[in-house]
Amino acid sequence: MSKLGGATARVVKGVLKTRQTRAALTLTNEAVTRIRYLLQQQTDAQALKIGVRQKGCNGLTYTLEYAQQKQKFDEEVEQDGVKVWIEPKAQLSLLGSEMDYITNKLSSEFVFRNPNIKGTCGCGESFSI
Repeated sequence: MSKLGGATARVVKGVLKTRQTRAALTLTNEAVTRIRYLLQQQTDAQALKIGVRQKGCNGLTYTLEYAQQKQKFDEEVEQDGVKVWIEPKAQLSLLGSEMDYITNKLSSEFVFRNPNIKGTCGCGESFSI
């Protein structure tokens, strides 16, 4: 598994539209397009893998890596032909979240709109549940 070069993950606290069921993760059209592009560039990768690790002043941060093989307890999200695998440790913290890809004049990055977070740090890269 290799790390995803040049991309960052940020947490954005926000209210999502109410859904009948809570999906593990939904992807915006922009996120699908970017993931598809990244996977085409990394020919040995089958999916993008999302995890969490201890970091920052608020406790947790998302990790993004290329993955060649789905592990036994990974949750698979397939949307519009792209696959995202979620590590077991990250599954509960991502439940009901939306993954987006935004671009502005200064940066481009993946953003998670997560209704489960209780707090974020000032820079938005770490969060607590």
